Amino acid sequence: MGARRLFLCSNVYARRGNPGSPAALCSSVPMVFTKRLREGVRRGRIRCSVRIWTRPHVKVGGRYPMDDGHIVVDSITPITEDDITYDLARESGFESVGDLLAIARHGKGDQIYLIRFHYLPPGAWDAPRWGGQR
Repeated sequence: MGARRLFLCSNVYARRGNPGSPAALCSSVPMVFTKRLREGVRRGRIRCSVRIWTRPHVKVGGRYPMDDGHIVVDSITPITEDDITYDLARESGFESVGDLLAIARHGKGDQIYLIRFHYLPPGAWDAPRWGGQR
């Protein structure tokens, strides 16, 4: 079973042009979080992020390295700045909407996305979700 675990997270196969392989869902590009948010993400207290990009940089179902584990993207929803409420800022690990936007507005993007995700600790497996069960 150890070899299968390595296959699921190895990007070698995906880079060699096997887009249908489970490795194609893995990414060597991390989903970056500011240092003060990482512990909340690892503990499962933070399960969403607001990103301002020119286009989506992640895919639903994609696995992205963070520290020793992985972020698994559950959904990507385009939103407007008016959708960013105090409650959403707090859910994302920020003290205020202004605090969230100060971090999110760091590039040239103009499209706002709400990314919902869960964290998989090192060695954890993500069970398939059948029939909408969580």
